[in-house]
Amino acid sequence: MKRRTLPVAAAFAAAAALLLTACGGGDDKSPDNEQIAGADTGQPAEATPSAKSPSAPSDRPRITLPKDVDNKFENWETGEVAEDAVLSDVAQTVNAVDDAIIRGNADSATVAYYRQGNALMSAQKWIQAWLDEDLTWTGVTRYFKPDIKVADEDTAAVVYCADESKAYNKNRKTGKVDKTPSDESTYVTYSTQLKKNDKGVWQTTEVQSKRGDQTCAP
Repeated sequence: MKRRTLPVAAAFAAAAALLLTACGGGDDKSPDNEQIAGADTGQPAEATPSAKSPSAPSDRPRITLPKDVDNKFENWETGEVAEDAVLSDVAQTVNAVDDAIIRGNADSATVAYYRQGNALMSAQKWIQAWLDEDLTWTGVTRYFKPDIKVADEDTAAVVYCADESKAYNKNRKTGKVDKTPSDESTYVTYSTQLKKNDKGVWQTTEVQSKRGDQTCAP
């Protein structure tokens, strides 16, 4: 069952900040789709492959999600070192946004570590929109079917899918979980662009999402 849409006012406010530019960036997730969680302690984000190349920076922030929040990354390695480094940092940027919402910090340094440009600005405004509504989430989001293109040594693009059928909105103050059925698809397609910085981190610079696209929907 999909996480329910943010209230209309908050969704429009967030969308206004996520106008597409250049090659097409957008919101991290569609309004129905932003993940948020309600505690700042728990377990490390699961199944996040790590880039293990010799040049990988050693100062990466540790991201810990609560036990009731689980991002699963399926088939997230290709066996190619360059591609796996990109996919690892895509997973980290997903977890970083969730971590920021969990902690109630729209200006999270962890988000800024993995995002820059339009992707950073959209994430900050999107996180704040959910905090303004006192919403969080609980459950499992499954990320799968990554399609990666490494253009050169510091430019890449990744399209991937998300399944939110087991993720639910939760009121941050009361802890009440909303499992109200939705008529909208629980599947979302993400298109992202990344640039590698001088530390070797693949930072997401553009994000666009589409709910119900046939790329991901069964």
